[in-house]
Amino acid sequence: MERKKIQELLSRLDTSYPNASCALTYHTPLQLLIATILSAQCTDERVNKVTPVLFKKYPTAKAFAEADLETLQEEIRSTGFYKNKAKSIQGCCRKIVEEFGGEVPDSLEELVKLPGVGRKTANLVLGETRQLPGIVVDTHVRRLAKRLGMTSHEDPEKIERDLMRLIPKERWTLFSHQLIHHGRQICKARNPDCNHCSLKDLCPSAETFSP
Repeated sequence: MERKKIQELLSRLDTSYPNASCALTYHTPLQLLIATILSAQCTDERVNKVTPVLFKKYPTAKAFAEADLETLQEEIRSTGFYKNKAKSIQGCCRKIVEEFGGEVPDSLEELVKLPGVGRKTANLVLGETRQLPGIVVDTHVRRLAKRLGMTSHEDPEKIERDLMRLIPKERWTLFSHQLIHHGRQICKARNPDCNHCSLKDLCPSAETFSP
């Protein structure tokens, strides 16, 4: 996209979603890390119903690391893929305890070495809790970036790089949340509501979906 179009896109996103933020409920970097792992193939609403009790029972990485695996699986069952998620949570927390003194690391390079943590999760945690901007390429950002003509790639890391080149660094985290909100409310995977989309005239895909 041309720079002028990018500026207009950002301006309209600011108008539509001025306070866009992470929909997961958390109070600490560890809680956001766990909640994000749980959110894979699951709605944020469902995760937010599970985590209050979970975080009260397991307040630290050490507590998660030492939890009974089968019990933890049952506690997160409703989020789906609970066996893999429980394994990732325990592996992640054990490494945090063993290598980082029980504290969530504050660099992308260290975060992505944790079990169950990819660049999407790492960028979210850093952007939200460390004020280190990052592009969060979830399913919504991936879909909208392609529809808006901001990338031609399918690979999340390549999409992230394309968006980093187009969007000012200080806006990376906010921009990610704004696209996620727009994807959930308007530009859905099936039947996007182009007639009520504030970005319609900037979107090369609009004609494909408009009646």
